Amino acid sequence: MIHGTEPKLWGVAKYFDVHPDSPQPRLIGQVVDLLRADGLIAYPTDSGYALGCQMGSKEGIDRIREIRDLDSDHHFTLICRDFAQFGTFVQVSNALFRSVKAATPGGYTFILPATREVPRRLLHPRKKTVGVRIPDHVVTQALLAELGEPLVSSTLLMPGETEPQTQGWDIKERLDHVVDAVIDSGECGATPTTVVDLSQDEPVILRRGSGDPSPFE
Repeated sequence: MIHGTEPKLWGVAKYFDVHPDSPQPRLIGQVVDLLRADGLIAYPTDSGYALGCQMGSKEGIDRIREIRDLDSDHHFTLICRDFAQFGTFVQVSNALFRSVKAATPGGYTFILPATREVPRRLLHPRKKTVGVRIPDHVVTQALLAELGEPLVSSTLLMPGETEPQTQGWDIKERLDHVVDAVIDSGECGATPTTVVDLSQDEPVILRRGSGDPSPFE
């Protein structure tokens, strides 16, 4: 049950035990098939677990909002494979290019003006910005390589809680009927990313986390 309401019965979530250093291609392929079928997954990153779906999945995005009880001002994050993909979806000024590139992959989420490649439903309603990051995590990178596009994501932080989820079995028990798959690859990061708003003239640190904020202060 989520936030006092009856859960939607999407079925029992599939559980994928994925090797942390050598992700099994067959399992990664099965997860990506679920994503392409409008599925919602819980997956490990270098900063705790996240919920993820395809960019074009309105249902997946709505389900993330419901699970996390998010308002319309929430910044979704595009999880990108590399800096080239990153640059397709957000605008990075020449002045910031070097600092952002040096900070990726790693524990940062950047808020930046979105390009036309980003679906409108993912944009902040007033600022037309979106979050973007490149994780330093083998399993996440394998998913992104197989999917061929960014994952729309949000940290798996449940309503009223301050720490992100980090254990696959716990997530399977809690979210069994509201996600389609849980990926477990053992230990993952437990500290959320450092969030830096780069959409204005000067960087603004919105959250201090695993990434060193000093390059943007």
